[in-house]
Amino acid sequence: MIRTTDTTPTGLRVLAVDDEAPALDELVYLLRAQSEVGEIHRASDATEALRVLRGHPVDAVFLDINMPGLDGMELAGILTEFANPPSVAFVTAHDDRAVAAFDLGAVDYLLKPLREARLAEAVRRIVGARGAPEPEPARSDANEVIPVELGGVTTLVHRSSVSWVEADGDYARLHTSAGSHLVRIPLSALESRWENAGFLRVHRSYLVALRLVTGLRQSGSATVVCLRADGRAAAVELPVSRRQVRELKQRLVHGPRQTWTHR
Repeated sequence: MIRTTDTTPTGLRVLAVDDEAPALDELVYLLRAQSEVGEIHRASDATEALRVLRGHPVDAVFLDINMPGLDGMELAGILTEFANPPSVAFVTAHDDRAVAAFDLGAVDYLLKPLREARLAEAVRRIVGARGAPEPEPARSDANEVIPVELGGVTTLVHRSSVSWVEADGDYARLHTSAGSHLVRIPLSALESRWENAGFLRVHRSYLVALRLVTGLRQSGSATVVCLRADGRAAAVELPVSRRQVRELKQRLVHGPRQTWTHR
């Protein structure tokens, strides 16, 4: 394929890479509609992409994974060796490479068929990654505490100190660096209240703090999530229900960047 370049006066310099011509045309079309995007280059495989990059430094690469020759993962690995590596966003029809993509430092992982609103979100992430960090959204419950009654003594447990929560009938057990606390709150209620604060229900019995996730591991036919130690709390592994595995991966990839692996 002959490379073409679309140019507007200012904005991100972008390279779109896909070996399927219709998919590449669609990606370039959607990129052209983004006001933050300026110069757009295109390539049909990794080899051509590297030739483009030799003559045209770019700020971001939107990259397919399954391509002949070097695949997208291999190309992204090469890009990390650049003196000033571009931001990388993968655009693929497959959701099973998200963990590896994130390990390579990808800013985003978009699934085909690509939607304009989703691409716009990726562009905003790239702008934020290459400039000032995007501020976290304000939360009215930022300092939420849970009162715990025990033996006539009330202890205030801050949500930020909670590593994971375990269902216990109509109660929930909060596991923190200072120990565990049983509260008369259903796990489903905490799931709803804390969803936007970085917690995810990974199993009917468990709610976890995504900031502490270090990896996923296969245990026989089951999947477990690994949480790092937090203060005096020991590291722990908890089961993930089969229907929640994809949601967990998506939340980790699309949320604030974290260090985690799939083993």
